[in-house]
Amino acid sequence: MFYVTGDTHASFGGLYRQLAAMPPDTGCVILGDAGFNYHRDEEDRRNKARMDSLGRTIFCVHGNHESRPAATGLYELQPRFGGQVWVEPDFPHLLFARDGDVYELNGKSVLVIGGAYSVDKYYRLIHGYHWWADEQPDQATRQRVEQALAARDWQVDLVLSHTCPARYIPAEALLPGLDQSRVDRSTELWLDTIEARTRYRRWYCGHWHINKAVDRMQFLYHDLLPLE
Repeated sequence: MFYVTGDTHASFGGLYRQLAAMPPDTGCVILGDAGFNYHRDEEDRRNKARMDSLGRTIFCVHGNHESRPAATGLYELQPRFGGQVWVEPDFPHLLFARDGDVYELNGKSVLVIGGAYSVDKYYRLIHGYHWWADEQPDQATRQRVEQALAARDWQVDLVLSHTCPARYIPAEALLPGLDQSRVDRSTELWLDTIEARTRYRRWYCGHWHINKAVDRMQFLYHDLLPLE
């Protein structure tokens, strides 16, 4: 049984306690910015070791504030849940989805689309913090997503993404004082085209640090809900 939650940003205390209290066959989806590949140092390994020790499958969508697994040199692709996932051999319970793959979770077909633009990009660059140039889905990734949907006649049960389609951007979550005209919304605008064509039951996203539902769009931050 998989549950789903939003960005953890390497703050795993609450999630660790919740999962530890659940049956051993419980899994958890993190909708991006998990924080396992942020520092790419010993702190990352401590976080990975702690969460892997639970023995629960943790299935991560790619966010914008973390390195892509393929770029770290630590991961290999393995078949899981009907698709391919990135796995670090030292931490076999921590899985990273490959954008554009369709998985079978909780008996449902699940499409994954990770990535987003970092509105704090220039702050991070100025102060020497981590920023990843490949944070957004590139053209090849977009083509993989569209081809996967076309092969299924544009129908899946669930969509898991980091950010949301542009028409669902929550105004209350926009950072005050930030010039929104300078924000790159290309990923959200592309997701608009995906959402318009796709027949789906529910769409889950993180990124916006809010918990709310609008139509079939479920935003998650700290809440932990059944994936259904």
